[in-house]
Amino acid sequence: MIEELERIKEKYDKLTADLTDHRFLSDPQKLREISKKRAELEPLVEKYAQLKKIRRDILESKEILKHPQSDEELRSLAEAELKTLQRQEQKLIEELKIMLIPKDPNDEKNVFLEIRAGAGGDEASLFAQDLCRMYMRYAEKKGWNHELMQASYSPIGGFKEAILNIRGDRVYSLLKYESGVHRVQRVPQTEASGRIHTSTVTVAVLPEAEEVDVQIDPKDLRIEAFGASGPGGQNVNRNYTAIRITHKPSGIVVSCQDEKSQHRNKEKAMRILRSRLLDQVQREQKEKIAQDRRSQVGTGERSEKIRTYNFPQSRVTDHRVNLTLHKLECILDGELDEIIDALTFHYQAQMLSSLEKQKIKAS
Repeated sequence: MIEELERIKEKYDKLTADLTDHRFLSDPQKLREISKKRAELEPLVEKYAQLKKIRRDILESKEILKHPQSDEELRSLAEAELKTLQRQEQKLIEELKIMLIPKDPNDEKNVFLEIRAGAGGDEASLFAQDLCRMYMRYAEKKGWNHELMQASYSPIGGFKEAILNIRGDRVYSLLKYESGVHRVQRVPQTEASGRIHTSTVTVAVLPEAEEVDVQIDPKDLRIEAFGASGPGGQNVNRNYTAIRITHKPSGIVVSCQDEKSQHRNKEKAMRILRSRLLDQVQREQKEKIAQDRRSQVGTGERSEKIRTYNFPQSRVTDHRVNLTLHKLECILDGELDEIIDALTFHYQAQMLSSLEKQKIKAS
């Protein structure tokens, strides 16, 4: 680990020197690239500097304890200091190990959240709407921007399907573990007998693809315009402004009708299509690399129940980390940090364990 940290420190020092190199001063784009790379390494370099200082202090404390002429009071202080420093050293080592885990290349990306009602009929669609609002509120608390890209309504007003675009700083890194089946247990609004009903909603988190990530040949697309409709099925727009795009090689179909402009609907549909194609390619690659990799980076174990929202007990349980919180109302209002932090720590620990096993095998 120390050798790797030293290499990173050397790279950081070189990038620092490059910022004042006359060869790059006249190239603003190159300077931005250098600054970005340096900024990415800075937290790691600062943490490593803290570790080196603590290790120097540990050596000083040990020298005092070894010295035969040290008085009893000084030795007592040195012993207490040594214990504190060793605890700090261990904590820093664990933090550095996590920071050295290879970064998911999608972590910096914006996302499309695809929320679909599953088992449970109208109640599932109402909960899909609740989840959509939960993620919107979470985005607002994080200072991110969100936009409802597409919505298909149930007869009682919930969402059969909703696609939410969330844009901001490291969105995917925090939301990638939300993919999966979310289960709700509550008394439905339409249930006269007051029985608890169980229904499900699936959530898929797709990193938003840029044009450079996915190349789409226009010849592979079938683009159709149709009349938009809204809640209850009534006609909203007699003009053909809604757009349906079919990607013929993959069979993926995307439709968008929320905008009054055909051009805007087409633009939105293309953004969603690019992200679905990127997700498909990445899932195929991960399948070849390792069977469990997909669940670790949150790109699609949609068949498994990941979380239960129990209304009678005001309880939310995430089954992957055995975390239960009795504050359902707060969580549905977007207070997801405690759950997301626990999931991040859990998957980082899994990744760290896997990397350490690989190193042992290699040695």
